[in-house]
Amino acid sequence: MNSKEQQRVMVLNQVERGGLTGKQAAGLVGLSVRQVRRLLAAYRKEGIAALAHGNRGRRPAHALTEETRKRVVVLAQGPYAGCNHHHLQELLEEREGIRVSRPTLWRVLTAAGLRSPRRRRPPQHRCRRERYPQEGMLLQVDGSRHDWLEGRGPYLTLVGAIDDATGTVPFVLFREQEDAHGYFLLLGEIIRRKGIPLALYSDRHSIFVVNPKQSPTLEEQLAGEQQPTQFGRALRELGIQPILALSPQAKGRIERLWGTFQDRLVAELRLAGASTGEEANRVLGAFLPRFNARFGVPPAQAGSAYRHLSPAQDLESVLCFHYPRTVAADNTVRFGRQTLQLLPGLDRISYAHARVQVQERLDGALVVQYQGKTLATRPAPPTAPVLRLHKRSSMPLPQEPAPCLPTAPRPRNGAKPPIPAPDHPWRKPLLVTKSQNC
Repeated sequence: MNSKEQQRVMVLNQVERGGLTGKQAAGLVGLSVRQVRRLLAAYRKEGIAALAHGNRGRRPAHALTEETRKRVVVLAQGPYAGCNHHHLQELLEEREGIRVSRPTLWRVLTAAGLRSPRRRRPPQHRCRRERYPQEGMLLQVDGSRHDWLEGRGPYLTLVGAIDDATGTVPFVLFREQEDAHGYFLLLGEIIRRKGIPLALYSDRHSIFVVNPKQSPTLEEQLAGEQQPTQFGRALRELGIQPILALSPQAKGRIERLWGTFQDRLVAELRLAGASTGEEANRVLGAFLPRFNARFGVPPAQAGSAYRHLSPAQDLESVLCFHYPRTVAADNTVRFGRQTLQLLPGLDRISYAHARVQVQERLDGALVVQYQGKTLATRPAPPTAPVLRLHKRSSMPLPQEPAPCLPTAPRPRNGAKPPIPAPDHPWRKPLLVTKSQNC
């Protein structure tokens, strides 16, 4: 079983014991309530084997052909341009003889970048949501930009997470701004202290989700899916289900946490005299245990849903930035202004023109991997143009010779300099008239 199927087994076991409702389980595994019920029924009957889909890797028999898809896109851009998806579905069936369901039509047009010009959201009844019953099932993450130091230092961003079941804060840290590097540090410290959570609830920041209006790259078009962000890729490798909020009110638990922190933590920082980010993080180390003891609530179900990190997984290799690169003919890889020389290995001498992965670790180190194997590297020698550039920058700049100006004769034996005569050339003006030019 892969990590996704293992996660579903854990969630279904919780539903069997009555620790989770169908709606809560659907949010954790990213499926609908109906699909969770179907999985649960099959799991009771066939066991773990029921979680593997029988049609995996097979094309559905009722799938639209590629010619039909292209024809639908051409018609939607041509004679039926401007029609909403419901109206377009009816027109295709009445006039063109193309029978396609509205969800399939929506997927075809969305993949082609054509959205419905008229979108409606049905009214919903809002009510207070029940907490998840066990610690580690759901963590809400966010960042708060605030004048935490009250003018004694720079503006800082507090990046943290709160457990939905207990209301405790597993870890927070101060950063200069809200970035993926800070969330990597946050998630890494939570995994070291607690374990891997089942799901992560966040807003739709570009750190967590790619902008849907962004045009896909050529690699994404060939793969048929949009590549996740760096943080989203790390969540996928760790088997953490990302859940995106549609409004700030949806993640109200962590929003209320920031309100409490901006009241209590600001006072703690002021009493400690913190004026830098390093000093503020040290204050957090003493403040966080007292805060959790004061505001934490007992979970509805004992135990922990945090999962242990697999021995085969390297946490530093997952929680970092990955960049694909192509090795040059001289077995070098360029990353920014740095060039790495790949050394020959025991199983392969040359990696020229191979696709490798450059990992920028959180401490700034660069690691090159090929098919999951770390390659030996060293800084590449500089090229001739670089050496010439360094040579020019190290050479002293040529100085222009000083203009030759007439100087007065030096006095001898401390005597005063002689006074020029009235007809001396120095006393004549440096003005050339026309009569003198002729």
